[in-house]
Amino acid sequence: MTFDFDTIIDRRNTGSMKWDCRERSHWDPDVIPMWVADMDFPAPPAVVEAVRRRAEHGIYGYPLGSRSFSTAVAHWLKSRHGWDVKKGWITKSPGVVPSLCLCLNAFTRPGDGIVIQTPVYHPFYHVIDHNDRRLVRNPLMFEAGRTMMDFDDLERKIDAGTRLFILCSPHNPVGRVWTRDELKRLGDLCAARDLIVISDEIHAELVFKGHRHVPLASISEDLARRTVTLHAPSKTFNIAGLETSFAVIPDPEKKKLFDRQIRNASLSLGNIFGPIALEAAYTQGAAWLDELLVYLEGNLELLERFLAERVPRIRFIRPEGTYLALMDCRALGMEQSKLNEFFLKKARVYFNEGPLFGEELRGYVRINFGCPRALLEEALHRLERAVNSL
Repeated sequence: MTFDFDTIIDRRNTGSMKWDCRERSHWDPDVIPMWVADMDFPAPPAVVEAVRRRAEHGIYGYPLGSRSFSTAVAHWLKSRHGWDVKKGWITKSPGVVPSLCLCLNAFTRPGDGIVIQTPVYHPFYHVIDHNDRRLVRNPLMFEAGRTMMDFDDLERKIDAGTRLFILCSPHNPVGRVWTRDELKRLGDLCAARDLIVISDEIHAELVFKGHRHVPLASISEDLARRTVTLHAPSKTFNIAGLETSFAVIPDPEKKKLFDRQIRNASLSLGNIFGPIALEAAYTQGAAWLDELLVYLEGNLELLERFLAERVPRIRFIRPEGTYLALMDCRALGMEQSKLNEFFLKKARVYFNEGPLFGEELRGYVRINFGCPRALLEEALHRLERAVNSL
């Protein structure tokens, strides 16, 4: 490989949420954190170099937005996903989760119903609750080892006060990459019930062989008019700390409402390094990403094989995308709090607990396998020894 994904880089004492929060939580310093969704790989060399060059200038005054930002985004979406996006549809934002809040305030009112497909990325719950909207749960179905959308349940749940649907595509934490047929059926239902769709596509590039991400808004002009796509290079290129994302909004009226929220919250400036990193990633990062996907798929194969052969009491849910996966630990027979303590204290590995994403995942944990293979192997051996000691 041209790029090095094997070297283990010490991230301790760098202000890393993933690695340094263990000191605040009184963890054993030897615990391997495999929870929060950032990878343990450096960003692509082109991104690091672009940020370094700007940092060496030494003056970090207020940044000026540039046309090259939208040009880079539009080129990336076309070359990577075959989606023709006009530069006038794009608005820079500080992050996907803040943008979810902005969307709720732009397009809905307190008390309006917001649909999410549970279990799902936990900030979806928070933005609905914190903005006084009404949570409408459309639970996913688990059939024959695969997660499916429950369209019948969705149709029943939508009432006169339901205004908006938040889609997670690809889905975190179940790892589904929704097919075009699934997305079209969802879009047709949302159109029939006149719902606005906010599509979180932050994991769009992290898709494995045999699967393809389809931007929801690319399916039809009608669906594009009712969809706000939220996207960012943060997961793909491991630059979440630079807090730079964007919204793609083809409908002029919806874009006007969203942009007003950006202005009202004084969020239009952003930070000086994020757009530079985005442009470098989207114009020079494709080869790095291609190799990353090969490496992640190797980690995925290792993880699935190891658990099947050596820790069969833990059932692995193979993801179609993202670098996150679910492990079904119900056969261990532990209550969730005991399960969390077992992994942290006995295995000395820290995962996200399943119920964080929804009660449907009680007895599950989510593992982040976006790390050097040697680190993953060490975590798996610790897991094996701990489970075999029961």
